[in-house]
Amino acid sequence: MTRTMTGMALCALACAGVSHAQGYPARPVRMVVPVAAGGSSDILGRLIGQRLAEQMGVPIFTDNRPGGAALVGSELVARAPADGYTLLTISVEFTLNPSLRKLSFDPVRDFACIAQLTTGQYFLSTHPAIPVTTARQLIALAKSRPGQVTFGSSGSGGLNHVAGVLFQQMTGTRLVHVPYKSAGLAGVALMSGEIDFMFSNVASAIAQVRAGKVRAIATTGAKRTPVAPEVPTLDESGVRGFVVTGFHLLLVPGATPSDIVTKLNAETLKALESQAVREKLASFGLEPAGSSPAECAKFIQAQIAKWAPVVKAGGVTAD
Repeated sequence: MTRTMTGMALCALACAGVSHAQGYPARPVRMVVPVAAGGSSDILGRLIGQRLAEQMGVPIFTDNRPGGAALVGSELVARAPADGYTLLTISVEFTLNPSLRKLSFDPVRDFACIAQLTTGQYFLSTHPAIPVTTARQLIALAKSRPGQVTFGSSGSGGLNHVAGVLFQQMTGTRLVHVPYKSAGLAGVALMSGEIDFMFSNVASAIAQVRAGKVRAIATTGAKRTPVAPEVPTLDESGVRGFVVTGFHLLLVPGATPSDIVTKLNAETLKALESQAVREKLASFGLEPAGSSPAECAKFIQAQIAKWAPVVKAGGVTAD
């Protein structure tokens, strides 16, 4: 091959390498949400999708694919063409599922992360009749009554369940897990006194906390939640290193060209900076996160690694 031909070939390769994002997006984009309409992932997917559509000038339609603890929608995106026209908005179950279920896809290899969209905390919330007002007092009560103090969850294998398992492991307590069919039903059980405490999503529990129907004695973040800054974190309350946060991620199929991933990341960060988006997130007790694709990928791997030993040691099984 002549030097001229070699140069032309290299040029062609270079041009091909930067051509993916040129003119993207040129047609409607699908936002797959692996839960039923009305859940937090659905609301967030529609919110971000609408903002991205306005910014990029193409329709983004929501495609709800519930089922199998978000596995149905996740597998659909993992197998979709890697061209930037299929997105996935998903919550914390994405990093719990590898420890709980046999997957038909690899959560690291088969997806590329655009960005972490949000972060959100949980309250350690008790029924007002329980004679504790601090996490230390709850731990003392649980140790004095091994196998008697109950905590509820949205179901076996959910984040508020494994948070309770982690709490037991880190405090040396022995608690009784009471699973419900949803977080809402568990919250009703807490308010009625059917269970002693639970890890309640801040967004869903703040109204009940302010109304005095449940008592928030700690939060699960690395810092106090701006929604209730008077409530200390569990780390502050003596359970050093206890940090459990919910989150939402924006993903695409793993082989999506890097320049499209970069473009989507820039547009997503711009959307998260929007005052309207930030206000909407705040109304749900969520904080915008934002991250680079590389940071997001590391976050996913860290979360999978964090929960695997907790699930195994606690003998956690999925519903």
